[in-house]
Amino acid sequence: MADLLVYRAEGEAVVHGGDLYGFTVTEWRLPATYPPFAAVLFVPTTWIPVPALKVAFLAGNALLLACLVALSARLAGRPARLPPLCAATALALWLEPVFQTLLFGQINLAIACLVLWDLTRPPGARARGVALGIATGIKLTPAIFIAYLFLTARRKEAGVATASFVGTALLGALLLPSATVDFWTRRLFETGRVGKAWIVDNQSLQGLVARVSVTETPGLTWAIPAAGLAATGLWLATRAGRTDRVRGDRWGVLLTAFTALLVCPISWSHHWVWCVPLLAVLLAEARAALALTTAALFTARTMWLLPHEGDRDLYLPWWQQPFASPYPLLGLALLAVAAVALRRHSRALRGGVPQPSARISSASTIR
Repeated sequence: MADLLVYRAEGEAVVHGGDLYGFTVTEWRLPATYPPFAAVLFVPTTWIPVPALKVAFLAGNALLLACLVALSARLAGRPARLPPLCAATALALWLEPVFQTLLFGQINLAIACLVLWDLTRPPGARARGVALGIATGIKLTPAIFIAYLFLTARRKEAGVATASFVGTALLGALLLPSATVDFWTRRLFETGRVGKAWIVDNQSLQGLVARVSVTETPGLTWAIPAAGLAATGLWLATRAGRTDRVRGDRWGVLLTAFTALLVCPISWSHHWVWCVPLLAVLLAEARAALALTTAALFTARTMWLLPHEGDRDLYLPWWQQPFASPYPLLGLALLAVAAVALRRHSRALRGGVPQPSARISSASTIR
């Protein structure tokens, strides 16, 4: 639980007035990388001994996984009865991103639950967007969902989420002024402090490009495609969300999540816990074979079967590259299939083919 130890060190830095972004902990010399607001939330981790804290995090993440399964069922429009919920939670523990989250003591499940709970609430629900803003204040990457809300004309919810995020930043500035200046003017742009881009742990587009091009810093070779992919992914998510606010929004949310995972400079394999709602939606759409294939991909752990000691994962032969980057390849495939499905849907509408409720068939989205 190395990441849990980082969180605890962040809490201690807040309590004792230490340099929040100047320390490293564990044998891997891990630094703090989240905004100051997150460090404030980590203060309670300093109140109990480390062994008890690890037990609490393990139990908490197991409960959060059950919550994520229930929220995934809600996203898919299915009831979350207790027996199948428990069974699905037990099976989801074997998914590599979920298992790694528990192993490292990460907060990925908490972030996903905050985002998904907010996005699956009924339209017009009170304070809808607050949880999304808090999630963004903790880890920044959920900000892409705020953009998704704006683009799908849900400006009130997007405005609430933005205000909530700004509130977290202001609270961090009030309690940790020097750390806030340090983070927003310097540390935010030091992506290298998060980790090496080319190691197989990094399942983002940059990791894929770095390994394929055999370069530690892909630079524009990654940045330009990533910018285009971000725009394309959000455009596809927006079209899916607008086509059908009920069923299409499932794919709008998923496409937004996978776009974020792809274009982030660093997306560790445990960040891909969004595979849980993806599997729920595939099963709800009666795509059992595709769901089974996806589950196998997220369970196979192919990246860890390759030689990756030292810098060996930077010099993998061509035939090992797909096994080193299974998640970004899946994400790219998902965006490509969505583009084809939406194009067919537009052609059908222009050709006068009847479309029930003018919506895109969720099943056709994944064919």
